[in-house]
Amino acid sequence: MSVLLPNMADFDTIYELEDEEDERVASEDHLPKYCPEPVVMRGAGHITVFGLSNRFDTEFPSVLTGKVAPEEFKTTVSRVNACLKKNLPVNVKWLLCGCLCCCCTVGCSLWPVICLNKRTRRSIYKLLEWENNRLYHKLGLHWKLSKRKCESSNMMEYVILIDFLPKYPIFRPD
Repeated sequence: MSVLLPNMADFDTIYELEDEEDERVASEDHLPKYCPEPVVMRGAGHITVFGLSNRFDTEFPSVLTGKVAPEEFKTTVSRVNACLKKNLPVNVKWLLCGCLCCCCTVGCSLWPVICLNKRTRRSIYKLLEWENNRLYHKLGLHWKLSKRKCESSNMMEYVILIDFLPKYPIFRPD
């Protein structure tokens, strides 16, 4: 009776196996991410300066029921509205002044309005980021100020988008 022994020269050679792991990793990118459409909150104010409205509506959207408490939602929108209430009247005054002096200054009088508007947007970005870190990321939501095209015209406006963070299926092991 003879026993077949493997060739000792092939003992140290490394053979490449099928890339099952690579296929698994690639297929995880194509897994469905359970994420509904974002909630869009348009400005509800009567004054708009460079696309930024002077207030947002505090009415609770029904899509967020069960995700966030209406009181928390109203508090966040009230904070954004307070920031707008503090900064936007100054922007309007500078805009009127800039428009009156525009011919004499060849348009340079509008620069303060542009800078103030940018500062207002940046303060809203920071406020929403603070709110996200404090509360909303734990609830699977992400608030952000976004520029969108108006539905009625070709002009751009700033809206608050409430994105749902994707939920990955946990039934697959690491």
